[in-house]
This record gives sequence, structure tokens and C-alpha cells, in this order.
Amino acid sequence: MRIARFSIDGNVAFGAVEGDRDDELVLDIIKGIPFAEFELSGTKVPLSKVRLLPPVLPNKVIAFGRNYAEHAKELGNEVPDTPFAFFKPSTSVIGPGDNIQYPTFSTELHHEAELAVVIGRMCREVPRDRVKDVILGYTCANDVTARDVQKREKQWARAKGFDTSCPLGPWIETDLDPSDLTVQLTVNGQQRQLGRTSEMITPIEDLIVNITEAMTLLPGDVILTGTPAGVGPLEIGDEVAVTIEGIGTLTNKVVKRD
Repeated sequence: MRIARFSIDGNVAFGAVEGDRDDELVLDIIKGIPFAEFELSGTKVPLSKVRLLPPVLPNKVIAFGRNYAEHAKELGNEVPDTPFAFFKPSTSVIGPGDNIQYPTFSTELHHEAELAVVIGRMCREVPRDRVKDVILGYTCANDVTARDVQKREKQWARAKGFDTSCPLGPWIETDLDPSDLTVQLTVNGQQRQLGRTSEMITPIEDLIVNITEAMTLLPGDVILTGTPAGVGPLEIGDEVAVTIEGIGTLTNKVVKRD
């Protein structure tokens, strides 16, 4: 099932995305929230009539760095022996079609296409064989990074946590095997990144085991799983699109910060 979060006539709701053709997609409005048992209302609205929002509003976004060997190498970094994580605040999250605002403190903004995992239930110290039980589904993400700031500051809070640095969407796909999916990114229609999730150094199961050893995850929390090689610059006016096999495409435009 594809689950979208959207607004219509000033109201916010979740809906199940139905249909195969982009121009014929409809939303069957969900009674309740997708983090518990829910029913479809049978009330349907065309996707073209709503505004898609970030599919979740996470309490926290936990991102894992350098989880693809070729990406680590392209930036001159060693492949890590163990996973290492950093945070992106909830205020960094935007949805499909929202603008990425170029931060005023950076002159080197980069894109990073990533598969995002959406947590479906509160959990901690999750055994590897139970990881699937705590996952609601998967969505596309762009770990937008102020690369120059990342290079000169030891902590990545500003470089990766500024407002609008975490586009998510367009929806959550709940029925998906994430082990070998194509991840690609284009800027103004030209391909920049192309990889497969099978190239991850540490698979999703072990990432979740790793982070839940340290902290409790809440429903709607998001795990970013790393980016394949090909990261590069974004300029004001660029349109950047992340496409992940089996999910869809997340598109955002880069604008001058207000």
C-alpha cells in the first residue's frame, strides 16, 4: 500500500494512493492514522486536487553516513568500520514540491539521494529478526548538505540540519523489499546519481539494530540509509528529483532563502 499525507480545503489527512497512471491517481482517505489499525473510508479524491505533504512529521530523523563505499571514496573518506549516525531535526523536513532554500551561510550545496525507512511503532533494542515488525514502510529522501560547512565544522548540525534540508516523499510504500532497489537522482533532468540499495555497506536491519541499542524510536521517525556515489552541487533554480524503484519520485526546486 502507498500511504500519502495531504491537505485539502485546509484539512490534513492520510490516504491510500490508488491507480497505476500518474494522471489517474486517487486517494482513499484513511480513517485514523497509519501507525495503528485503520480503515479506508471509501471517500476518494483525485491526487491532482490535493497538496502532498511530507508523508510523516518525524520526532527525529536519524541519518547514517558513508554507507556506500563509492560515495565515501568520492569525497576522500575512508569506509567506516561500523555505522555512524547523525541527526537532522524535524524542522529540516519538507515534502514533495516544496522548495529547498539555499542557506545563506554556504556556497556549496550538494544533493544526496537516499532510501528512507519510516518507523511504524515505538521500539528499542530491536533484535535483527524483528526489524521488519517495526517498519511501516519506505520513502524517498534527499539529504541536502552544505558541503563546505560540513568540511570545516567538526559537527554536522548546521551542514545537514538547516531548514528544508530533508525533503521526504512522495508517499510511504508499505509493501516493498528494500534489499536491491535502484536509487537515482536527476538535476534539471540530467542524471547525477545511480546506485542500488544492495550496495549498502551495512544493511537496513543492522542499521536499526545499531541505533535502537542507543535510543527509542517513535512512530513516524525516519532513518536515512546513506547515498550512492555521484553527489554534486545544486544551484538556485535547479529542480532535483530522487526516484527509487517501487516507490516513486520526489521532486523539489532550489530557491534563494527568504
